[in-house]
Amino acid sequence: MREMKESGVEWIGEIPAHWSPIRFRFIAKITTGNQDTQNADPDGEYPFYVRSPIVERCNNYTFDGKGILMAGDGAGAGRVFHLVDGKYAVHQRVYRFYDFKYMYPVLLKYYLENLFATVMDYGSAKTTVPSVRLPMIQDFVVCVPPKKEQDNIVAVLNEKCAQVGSLISNVQAQIEKLKAYKQSLITEVVTKGLDPTVPMKDSGFEWIGEIPAHWEITRKLAFVTTEGISYGIVKLFDPDDVNGVKVLRCSDVLEGFIKPDNIRTVTREVSNEYARTILAGGEVLVNVRGSLGGCAVVPEEMAGYNIAREVAKITLNSRMCNRYVMYYLLSRCFVEYRTSHLSGSVYVGLNIELLSSCPLPNPELTEQKAIADYLDKKCSQIDHLIAIKQAKSEKLEQYKQSFIYEYVTGKREVM
Repeated sequence: MREMKESGVEWIGEIPAHWSPIRFRFIAKITTGNQDTQNADPDGEYPFYVRSPIVERCNNYTFDGKGILMAGDGAGAGRVFHLVDGKYAVHQRVYRFYDFKYMYPVLLKYYLENLFATVMDYGSAKTTVPSVRLPMIQDFVVCVPPKKEQDNIVAVLNEKCAQVGSLISNVQAQIEKLKAYKQSLITEVVTKGLDPTVPMKDSGFEWIGEIPAHWEITRKLAFVTTEGISYGIVKLFDPDDVNGVKVLRCSDVLEGFIKPDNIRTVTREVSNEYARTILAGGEVLVNVRGSLGGCAVVPEEMAGYNIAREVAKITLNSRMCNRYVMYYLLSRCFVEYRTSHLSGSVYVGLNIELLSSCPLPNPELTEQKAIADYLDKKCSQIDHLIAIKQAKSEKLEQYKQSFIYEYVTGKREVM
């Protein structure tokens, strides 16, 4: 058992006595990028690192050389990292660390990925949108082992992370297959019905294909609504009004349900300015900006809520089943309709006119309800399987993070 000492940092605890706690300002130089999201080009020559795990492309490069990149704000603030080399573009709200001393960049990245999130969780910069301030980085303590020991730690972590990463990738691939099957099932049933023996006819729309001969086609979604499709409150103000009206955003509207946690609020006066989008329950909500693909029926207990500008409200007439329409908007048909009409467009959202003009198959109400009931049951079963596999993936990720923590803080010795 090797000798240990206190690191001086609460969430690190003890470290080997021969390791050195050093503040980040002495480990690496810090700067930020100079590109904006609008500089992205799918056919760009250089990798473009934004505030997301997804790497885009750009026609200009910001830096040339080794570095570690960290998202500076947004959902990935202090949690999204990239180890880079060569020529690459960097978003203006992404930090770049370079000119390293005392610690190899690859080990430093492991250390940051594992421990910097704790700084974020401690609330040093807790606002509506998480952000990383420069002093948070400069004062961050890094526990530095001798260089020879660093080599051994990196070798072990690379091997173990590759093994666990392979298991995680396998589980995620299974989840994606289940999701694809679910969408395929939804698409089949909302366009073909539940009886495979009925005569079929051409719908007249390529992305819908054939439909049962006794079904109709509604050429525009707007034709089966009781009022115009509209989006809600343009700007939510800080801070929230704790006694105010709850407002659903695109992050709240998921595929088939509305997440009830962390819903923001506005004053009743602001909500009343957008009275047309105050919810009564039973409406279909669709994300038109941000996280496209979210669509859900408003439960009765959310009557009185409002919506934000990135969400559209569809109030259907009495001849339509809201759950059937929701499933259609979750089908591959609607995705293909949306994609084909947005192809080549700079606009990355779904505008109200395009949503209103969407054609859809329209069986009798009783058949719509039967289809919705069937899909409720089948999708629930698939979602249950997805949840089991997601829990397995999360457990593997937790295991990975735990052994990284033990190695980078010296609690587990490399033999």
